[in-house]
Amino acid sequence: MRETGAVTTENERPAPPPASASILVLTVAHRVEAELGAALAPLQLTVAKLAVLGHIASLPGASFSDLARMGAISVQSVHSAIKGMVAAGLVRDRTARAGSASTIELTPKGRRLLMAAEKVVAEVDEAMFGAAADPVLRQIGDTVVAAFLGRTVS
Repeated sequence: MRETGAVTTENERPAPPPASASILVLTVAHRVEAELGAALAPLQLTVAKLAVLGHIASLPGASFSDLARMGAISVQSVHSAIKGMVAAGLVRDRTARAGSASTIELTPKGRRLLMAAEKVVAEVDEAMFGAAADPVLRQIGDTVVAAFLGRTVS
């Protein structure tokens, strides 16, 4: 029960919790991840696999350790992901031999898949943050992109 002036009612709802940037960002992130995951599924990609492919493309010759650091995941997780990608013909390990550092790169098939995935990401971006999206989500999208590009949003 909450008091409102001199009258207390049992049916009154409690006030919402104070706004938390952490909770709000996580809420939006979960929604984006769900939308992106569903959109990537026809390509047989997950958000995590897309991230690994993108990191390999952006840093040719990346090691398993490099990829783990960039993705904030374990080296073991990277090994598992790469093993599956090698089997699917998406990446190759140019120096795969015991005791030597690996150099992982995209194959032409991996590059084609990454290009297709980038189109899917652009479609999800447009649906969630584009001109027809909820104005609050548009503002969030604009602000996030501007922050990463070192600009301010007017």
